Amino acid sequence: MTQPILIRRARLKVLAAYCGVGGDSAGYRATGCHVTGVDLKPQPRYVGDAFHQGDAIEFIRAHGAEFDFIHAGPPCQFDCTLTAGTNAAKRSRYPDLEPTRAALEATGRPYVIEQPPGRASKRMRVDVTLCGEMFGLAVLRHRNFELGHWTTPKPAHRPHRGRVAGMRHGKWYEGPYFQVYGEGGGKGTVAQWQQAMGIHWTSVRKEIAEAIPPAYGQWLANAFLAQTRLAVAS
Repeated sequence: MTQPILIRRARLKVLAAYCGVGGDSAGYRATGCHVTGVDLKPQPRYVGDAFHQGDAIEFIRAHGAEFDFIHAGPPCQFDCTLTAGTNAAKRSRYPDLEPTRAALEATGRPYVIEQPPGRASKRMRVDVTLCGEMFGLAVLRHRNFELGHWTTPKPAHRPHRGRVAGMRHGKWYEGPYFQVYGEGGGKGTVAQWQQAMGIHWTSVRKEIAEAIPPAYGQWLANAFLAQTRLAVAS
């Protein structure tokens, strides 16, 4: 029986919008993708192949169609408890999810929108949920993803092995996971955060806390490539 021939493609061109220091970018690069990051703030420790400072939505509108795949992780502050109720006036400081989705749709390119569980995720279709336990990480870091113009089977959510270590209501709890956010409460050292997340190119707590583990980007890249790989009869 004749075996199909897999056609080798050039490096997949990925746009990482709202890239930060590039947790997701490192994962995409691990699969051989060329990754361009865009962020409103300067990111001197960004780990991708290229970086543009500017508004992510404007960049998607102007250049998104030039890429094979787009990963967008707009800050969740627009639609979380930090900007609810009496703090609603602060929302204008952060990008909304809907314009980001509209810009992505207009490109016609495959994309993912990334958000943590919470109010923002209720306004998106949750096609995939990833957790650090799926990758043997010492952090849970749940993230939901909406997939645009492509699909993949949902991965099984593995049971957690225990609690997240830290201080709560004056009591210390042991556990196999670290809380990668904030400064106090026994959150772990910078070295422990780096190890837990798989992020070693920055030692700035805020940058680590705002990233996702590279393993998530690598999983998404492999899932996308598995669904779109071309094959023809020999």
